[in-house]
Amino acid sequence: MIQLNELVTLLNHNYLNQYNTRIVGGFDEPFYQTFVGQQPAQIQFSHDYIRSALHELAHWCVAGKERRKQDDFGYWYAADGRNQQQQNEFFQVEIKPQALEWAFSIVLGIDFEASVDNLGTQVKGVDEFNNNLKKQLSEYVKNGFPKRTEQILSLFANYRGVEDFKTCFTFN
Repeated sequence: MIQLNELVTLLNHNYLNQYNTRIVGGFDEPFYQTFVGQQPAQIQFSHDYIRSALHELAHWCVAGKERRKQDDFGYWYAADGRNQQQQNEFFQVEIKPQALEWAFSIVLGIDFEASVDNLGTQVKGVDEFNNNLKKQLSEYVKNGFPKRTEQILSLFANYRGVEDFKTCFTFN
């Protein structure tokens, strides 16, 4: 399994540099800091958590060119303690990034668990969210991943000595 420092180096030196972007850990909260002057943009992930790095990378992959010009991609974020309506909105916007995070995890051999990101609050709809994630990932596997995601999946597969990342997906 890839170690966090290897993942960061692999991404920063072999992919993200072409987008004037770096992935950096050690933060209390994840955040996307757009480029400032000559400083590259930063995909900031929590502490030293590899899953946080993959999750924030997935958000970067989902964000289009214009969103990547905005701090935190211009997204809203409601902290823990969301009501059910806010949680339902969270579930809707998290399907694609978490499906991509799951794909990254599969290719890297890292365990994946869907995140409802609402600790200490009773959340309804988790089973439906998990089903929607599986449907979204299956759709990507069947119809193709977005270009940047596919390039990163290929990079990860190459790192692991896998010729074609698509062979990592064994479900329909």
